[in-house]
Amino acid sequence: MKKSRRVKSEFDFQKVFKRGKSFANRQFIVYGLLKEEQEQFRIGLSVSKKLGNAVVRNQIKRYIRQSFHELDSELKQNMDYVIIARKPAATMNFEDTKKSLEHVMKIAKFFNRTNRNKQNNHVKIERK
Repeated sequence: MKKSRRVKSEFDFQKVFKRGKSFANRQFIVYGLLKEEQEQFRIGLSVSKKLGNAVVRNQIKRYIRQSFHELDSELKQNMDYVIIARKPAATMNFEDTKKSLEHVMKIAKFFNRTNRNKQNNHVKIERK
C-alpha cells in the first residue's frame, strides 16, 4: 500500500472520527468518511500498545494493509477509512483478519455493490 493512500495527520484522523460513521465487530472498529474530491481511498490505522509489543502491533498493521490491498477493487474509492484494532486482533492470522475486516466492511456497506456481486456470483455451491 502506497504511503499516499494513508491517513497520517491528526487533523485528518479527527475529521474522520467526528464526521464519519463507525461500525464494529469484536476485532475492529472501522470509521468511514466520504470524500467526494478524492479518487482513491486512504486508510489510517490505530493499534494500541495494550495489544502487544512493537512486533505484534506491526504485524496487525501489515495484515490490515494487505487485506485492504486485496479488497482494493471492491471498496468504495472516494473515502477515508480509519481502523482501530481491538484485543482479539492480536491473536489472529492473516486469513482471520481479512475475514473479520470483510465482515465489518460489509455491515458498513463500504463495498461497491457491482464489483462485489460480480465476484460472488461465480461461486455457487449446490446442495442436495
